[in-house]
Amino acid sequence: MNIILLGPPGAGKGTQARILVDGRGMTQLSTGDMLREAKDSGTEMGKVVADVMAKGELVTDEIVIGLIREKLEAGGTGFIFDGFPRTLAQADALGDLLAEVGQSLDHVIAMEVNDDALVQRITARSTCGNCGEVYNDITKPIPADEKCSNCGASDFKRRADDNEESLRTRLMEYYKKTSPLLGYYHAKGQLRWVPGLGEIDEVSGGIAAVLDS
Repeated sequence: MNIILLGPPGAGKGTQARILVDGRGMTQLSTGDMLREAKDSGTEMGKVVADVMAKGELVTDEIVIGLIREKLEAGGTGFIFDGFPRTLAQADALGDLLAEVGQSLDHVIAMEVNDDALVQRITARSTCGNCGEVYNDITKPIPADEKCSNCGASDFKRRADDNEESLRTRLMEYYKKTSPLLGYYHAKGQLRWVPGLGEIDEVSGGIAAVLDS
């Protein structure tokens, strides 16, 4: 099963992707992670990525599609596309690639949020500087012993752009880019909406209901 998770910054896509990885054995394909992995891999594709990044140039859609192809051809029990596609051209390219390797896109899940509630949640967010585990002053406070529950580190950080002005700018940018994708996948009958601001288990239950339908 292959799915796309869509949602604005801070909606919890990363958290839900990890739950699917742990619970269903799926593979999360994060564009950023794939590029970093490729740069250090020493493969032909990795050398191309390293050269482009060393020059400070933007990585092309063709390179990203090439990295995704490698992952798909390596096999797995299902993939979660995270951060790709972002444009209609990328959506077309991904659809073509899946068809070429004999796979399909089964669901596109959009995490529905209230912007004001999201801003309140994100401005209270901090992360473990060691492993990236996310905490929130309201919904998931840092443990009383001030040690990460995932790795035991005690280095917590807040993003400089996790403030209301920056977040609303990021939300507007997300909606501008994502709106066409919502229409694109809705027209294909693949789009499903899941409430994104409930408790983590509630959101994962909603996603599971879609995947198991």
